[in-house]
Amino acid sequence: MSELSARSGVAIPTIKYYLREGLLHQGEQVAATRAEYDASHLRRLSLIRALVEVGRLPIAAVKKVVAAIEDESLPFHNMLGTAHHALTPPVEPEPTPEWEAAKAEVDALISDLGWQVSPTAPSRDELTQTMMRMRRLGMGDDMRAYAETAERLVREVELDAIPLSDDRDAAVQALVLGTILYGRALESLRRLAQESESARRFTAAREERDS
Repeated sequence: MSELSARSGVAIPTIKYYLREGLLHQGEQVAATRAEYDASHLRRLSLIRALVEVGRLPIAAVKKVVAAIEDESLPFHNMLGTAHHALTPPVEPEPTPEWEAAKAEVDALISDLGWQVSPTAPSRDELTQTMMRMRRLGMGDDMRAYAETAERLVREVELDAIPLSDDRDAAVQALVLGTILYGRALESLRRLAQESESARRFTAAREERDS
C-alpha cells in the first residue's frame, strides 16, 4: 500500500478509507498483512481524485458513479450520464407560473434542436432556473445561439476526448475533467474575448470621434 500511495499521490489513510467505503477494490492478498495492487487501482484512485478534488463531489455521489462504472450491464451512455448528472448542482423546481414558462421554453429548445436528453436530467432544471432569471431581466432571446455553439463544441471537440474502450474508469474521468475544466476555460475565454471585442469596438469608435 505504501507503494500505491507513493505512485498515486494519495495518503495511506485516505486509501484505507476508500477501501472501507468500497470505492477502491481490494488488492490481491499475498500474506496476512500484505496485499498487492496493480494499474487498475491507480486508475481508480486517479478517478476518485478527479471526482473529489475537481468535481467537488461528496463521497455519496462518488459511490453512485463508481457503482455505475462497476455495473457492466449498464450501457456506456448511461454510465456517463450517471457521472454527468452527479456534476450538476441540484436545483429545486419552483411551483410558480414563471418557472413553468421557463421550463416550457427549455423543453421547446431541446426539442427543436433534436437533442436526446432525459426528462429527469438535472441540467434541465438548472437551465430552467437560469432562463427564469434571465426573463425577469428581459434576456434570453439569444439562447438558441448559445445552444448551437455548445452543441458544436461537444460534437467536434469534447466527446472525442472520451476513450471508447473497456476502461470505464478512464472514460468517466475524461468526462468529468473535460466537463469541468473545459467549462472553466470557456468562461475565461469568453471574458477575454469580450474585453478584446470591447476594445476593438469602443476604443476605435472613441478614437474616430476624437480625430
